[in-house]
Amino acid sequence: DVLTGAGLDEALAGVDAVIDASNTPATDENEVVRVFRTMTANLLAAEQRAGVGHHVLLSIVGIDGVEGNPHYAGKRAQEALVKQGRVPATIVAATQFYDFPLMISSWTRDGDTVPLPPLLMQPLAPDDVATALVAVATGKPQGRVEIAGPETQDMIDMARRSFAARGESVRIVPTWDGLFGVTMAGNVLLPGPDARLTRTTFEQWLASGGPA
Repeated sequence: DVLTGAGLDEALAGVDAVIDASNTPATDENEVVRVFRTMTANLLAAEQRAGVGHHVLLSIVGIDGVEGNPHYAGKRAQEALVKQGRVPATIVAATQFYDFPLMISSWTRDGDTVPLPPLLMQPLAPDDVATALVAVATGKPQGRVEIAGPETQDMIDMARRSFAARGESVRIVPTWDGLFGVTMAGNVLLPGPDARLTRTTFEQWLASGGPA
């Protein structure tokens, strides 16, 4: 239990590396930050006791450029603890996943109407994220790296194509009102020039049945 620390010592016995992809459904910023800090602090302390040599944290590209997003505030707090910790670490900052538009749509959908922000992203396939995390975890600590997909995409277009692939007809309403504000507009969610690019395209993910 990463929130209480119960069982971590037993779980980490003999472990060389830990991939931390923990999350929380909380939406209040103070609660999100508290949960991320608690989970991360418990993990790092247990890893240090167990002699774990590599902590790999899954984070998000662009969190430093976005204010007012509770989840991003929690990830910033999590990254800070990892950077300050005594366990050698790599922070893997990823762009959004290909199923991100459908996930957000499930939160905002009202009947056949789906309000969504026109986010500019360079998303990637979830399987490629898993592959990248394992590759990092089995190597030496690298500090911080970014991973992203091969092409930039617009979330409105991605949502339309994802729903079409599922055979659903919905009306998508572009808006900056709601979950995401204009602090996430422009290039803020795009990776830096040194990001490691994955190979699976959005078209390939759609064709593979990803939206289902």
